[in-house]
Amino acid sequence: MIDVEDLISLVRNYNPRTDEDLIRRAYAYGREMHAGQLRRSGEEYFTHPVSVAAILTEQRLDDATIITALLHDTIEDTKSTYSEVERLFGHEVAELVDGVTKLTNLQLSSSETKQAENFRKLFMAMSKDLRVILVKLADRLHNMRTIKSLPHEKQVRKSHETMDIFAPLAGRMGMQWMREELEDLAFRVLNPEARNSIMRRFITLQRESGDVIQKITQDIRKELEREGVEADVFGRAKKPYSIWRKMEEKQQGFSRLSDIYGFRVITETEGDCYRVLGAIHRRWRAVPGRFKDYISQPKSNGYRSIQTTVSGRDGKRVEVQIRTRQMHEVAEAGVAAHWSYRDGVRAENPFAVDPAKWLASLTERFENAEDHDEFLEHVKLEMYTDQVFCFTPKGDVIKLPRGATPLDYAYAIHTRIGDSCVGAKVDGIRVPLWTRLKNGQSVEIITAEGQRPQATWIDIVVTGRAKAAIRKSLREEDRERYIKLGRELARVAFDHVGKRSTEKALRTAARSFGLSGAGELLARLGSAELRAQDVVEALYPELATARGDEIDASRAVVGLSPDETFARAPCCQPVPGERIVGITWRGRGVVVHAIDCPVLERFEDQPDRWIDLHWHSGKHPAVHSVGLYITIRNDAGVLGRICTLIGEQKANISDMEFVDKKPDFYRLLIQVDLRDVEHLHTVMTALEAESDVAEIERYRNPERAE
Repeated sequence: MIDVEDLISLVRNYNPRTDEDLIRRAYAYGREMHAGQLRRSGEEYFTHPVSVAAILTEQRLDDATIITALLHDTIEDTKSTYSEVERLFGHEVAELVDGVTKLTNLQLSSSETKQAENFRKLFMAMSKDLRVILVKLADRLHNMRTIKSLPHEKQVRKSHETMDIFAPLAGRMGMQWMREELEDLAFRVLNPEARNSIMRRFITLQRESGDVIQKITQDIRKELEREGVEADVFGRAKKPYSIWRKMEEKQQGFSRLSDIYGFRVITETEGDCYRVLGAIHRRWRAVPGRFKDYISQPKSNGYRSIQTTVSGRDGKRVEVQIRTRQMHEVAEAGVAAHWSYRDGVRAENPFAVDPAKWLASLTERFENAEDHDEFLEHVKLEMYTDQVFCFTPKGDVIKLPRGATPLDYAYAIHTRIGDSCVGAKVDGIRVPLWTRLKNGQSVEIITAEGQRPQATWIDIVVTGRAKAAIRKSLREEDRERYIKLGRELARVAFDHVGKRSTEKALRTAARSFGLSGAGELLARLGSAELRAQDVVEALYPELATARGDEIDASRAVVGLSPDETFARAPCCQPVPGERIVGITWRGRGVVVHAIDCPVLERFEDQPDRWIDLHWHSGKHPAVHSVGLYITIRNDAGVLGRICTLIGEQKANISDMEFVDKKPDFYRLLIQVDLRDVEHLHTVMTALEAESDVAEIERYRNPERAE
């Protein structure tokens, strides 16, 4: 356990004016209150509060926060009381300790309704004093570092809670180092095999290519010396969880993942940052789309850096962050930089964010949530997303989450503009409404009187604000249409299990979902807020799980009138499980497109031809053909193995075309008959893992729309 004098030395390093006597008294009081208590590991319990305090000294926090860490479990776990802590250590410390105690009692990993309610309490505690969250995060970090002494079931529960709540919260507050460590500690519990596999690959890579980090660091330093810029250069391999997440997102194996190394250049001035950027881009080729200037457009938590990815030594992609020392302090401490000390005085960092303003920007979007589900959706969208910055035609900056579309932008300006949006221009060029916006783009929204939100917009937008506004408008404007579609969805789903969707059955199901009646249930079914399968399972769980009949392929789509026929669009070849929309054609019935099909742009000004459709929620037969471009090595037996591999995934090859033949590789277009999007993912994953497959991608051809 850290001795009290050692702890005071840690504080004195950055705050020589610290109240040493008060810290000694808090240390003695905490140790006395926890006397006789042991941790699961057998250690004296007080080792935990002391370790939490030590973690907070790394962020150079004030005396009140350090003392709160020493006492944070006293009110909850000992005979100590709020009034006694207030009498001995003052009102400020007592309020902080009480806030941490209340947070500790929140069961954040419980049911979603309870979780939403507790998130509200979490943000209320944050709004009183953000230091409460800083202590709680340090508390969680130390508990995760020592989690091995807990029973496995509790390790898993705590790790899920850490991954879902505390790690994203640390990231949102700008404490990226803490987010990465929390994620990696949780990953070690939740998926030890995957983490160990990545660690083994790192060891193999280092053995094969030597110390890549040292080599690239030296390369960067040489370029900076040539440029005459004084700067510190640091390099590191990314955390195993960060690499695992990239592998999952990109559906790539470790060997194909390139940017697994990160480098940081710390300069003296802002001008030096741009000189460093120029030197690096002159020396190495920049990777398109991987440049971000958070110096000119900082994040809401104060983060400032230039981030770029380049093809470095031996073609390896490396990520480089460039920032000044003051920017670096905020990047490490995040919002906590507001309380940090240097040489005994509160650090005057011009980039530190006022916590009250930061919290206001975070919570303003939560206030309009009508129910727990919407609130929880807003929180998770805000917690997990990074930001992009776009400009209005007048030059004002609009902040949006990464992946946002022009529709999100429209709703960010005003709900009225979002509701009446009919099109958008990005940098002066007309684009589809589902286009993903990038940093620095100028966006102009085109509106029309009488335009109302369409159901397909729900799947286009990513912000909680836009989703809530669209759902509200749809419920008001198109309630009858949604009730009609919902009734058809319910009828088909109930028919599939041999039951009838009577009014009584629908009312009973509505009560189980906490809804006001059958009409509200049907409206939510029609607007895709509820799945028909969930409604059936709520009433007949044994039938819903036991029924194994396949859906008739001619009845695979729900939402058509009895006399309408449908065909899958050849341009995008949608499969069950994907969000779809129908376009009507005179004399040809309805053509079903995937919601992200670029061909839909041609019908943007013909809303009367659009039909809301859904795939039947049951089991589909493997008759939906999907094209796959596959590049394979030209060698004896390779094509046969590929065909066998597809067959092993219970998928049939219905057509094959050689698109390109070269001495060392073949490029094929293979049509594979599949059940649904999950079946497609299984086939593509199996092929991608095959060493003789160089590349695989889904075939999409807008020219085949007609």
